[in-house]
Amino acid sequence: MNWWKHLKTINHHKWLVMKYCFRLGMYKQGLLHDLSKYSPVEFMVGVKYYQGTRSPNTAEREAKGYTSAWLHHKGRNKHHLEYWLDYATNTSGIEGMKMPVKYVVEMFCDRVAASQNYNRDTYKDSMPLEYYNRGKSKYLLHAETAELLERMLAMLAEKGEDETFAYIKSEILTKEVRREKI
Repeated sequence: MNWWKHLKTINHHKWLVMKYCFRLGMYKQGLLHDLSKYSPVEFMVGVKYYQGTRSPNTAEREAKGYTSAWLHHKGRNKHHLEYWLDYATNTSGIEGMKMPVKYVVEMFCDRVAASQNYNRDTYKDSMPLEYYNRGKSKYLLHAETAELLERMLAMLAEKGEDETFAYIKSEILTKEVRREKI
């Protein structure tokens, strides 16, 4: 039965992200979001470690010390900050590269949808920011990318979904994306 529950969970998550992306005019990203979750390497791990209240990747990581599904997923989906890790040009370490705005916005939609998916009846608009803040110290995130994501998450927590999505569409996607194309 886990395969059916996992399929329902990823379908619901994908539908939520698609709804948010469409609301922002990001149709292609909404349609293509997380398609790799249906690949055997990700789907079968999700079935095996399915719990319904958190990501199966966390359970696989606890059991094996790593997660094959996550390693596959993050390398194929540009809305994950881990996709943008690379060697720094001025140091010897790995750091977060600046993400294009459209992927930061998709990451925001992804985080909101994940919080809703795993906290269905208890979801509050503050939850995506709270989840981000709990892991923030471990993220290798470019400063400008972090600022943009944090601004959107904080606005959601303070002003709610309608005002935040209107702001993202009118201010962030129109002005920031236009600047990136120059």
